[in-house]
Amino acid sequence: MLLIPAIDLKEGKCVRLRQGRMEDDTVFSDDPVAVAGRWVEAGAKRLHLVDLDGAFAGKPKNAQVINAIVQAYPDVPVQIGGGIRDEDTIQAYLEAGVQYVIIGTKAVSEPHFVRDVSIEFPGHIIIGLDARDGKVAIDGWSKLSRHDVIDLAQKFESNGVAAIIYTDISRDGMMQGVNVEATAKLARSVHIPVIASGGITNLDDIRALGEVAHEGIMGAITGRAIYEGTLDFAEGEKLAESFGGADV
Repeated sequence: MLLIPAIDLKEGKCVRLRQGRMEDDTVFSDDPVAVAGRWVEAGAKRLHLVDLDGAFAGKPKNAQVINAIVQAYPDVPVQIGGGIRDEDTIQAYLEAGVQYVIIGTKAVSEPHFVRDVSIEFPGHIIIGLDARDGKVAIDGWSKLSRHDVIDLAQKFESNGVAAIIYTDISRDGMMQGVNVEATAKLARSVHIPVIASGGITNLDDIRALGEVAHEGIMGAITGRAIYEGTLDFAEGEKLAESFGGADV
């Protein structure tokens, strides 16, 4: 199981939001490339980047910074989400060296798009399902859809996506612990890897998730905890790797 550091980008800076609210942000660094280097040096084997401005605008807004991170650390796979709504954007990111692109809102609003890009870019498409009480949220978490998380995950699995990132938005950025039960339930319902996101606060959360990693959990994304110091990333990564989980 991997521990994957999150680098959330807003106006070219590294920030963290609480429950996806753009107005409730904390700036952690003006130099996201240096932040990426910090986590790579601490043992990160994958980086999770989010273009927050892009998520709300519906198109990339921090591509220059994202490309700089990819170029600086070419041996570390990068997954990017936020504002990815068309094939040209996907192709541009992949050509820049990004390994995985994460589709969220567009996947829910236009499911056929997932099928098409999974065929065109096999092995590079990850679906981000952000949910509250089992229902999927869209448009930067500003709207709650009627779609059930598990139903959608199974549909996207049949479309050929590489993995699912599951975020419990009621816990994201709140330092309240990961929703282990909901994550494991989703992992059991599909045969592709699931990556947990939202609420990882300390080593106990990693341990709790690791104990169910064999259900199909490939990794866990952490953000605020490693920036505020409640979780030492290097220590957390070593613990995560001690568990099994889905193939990386």
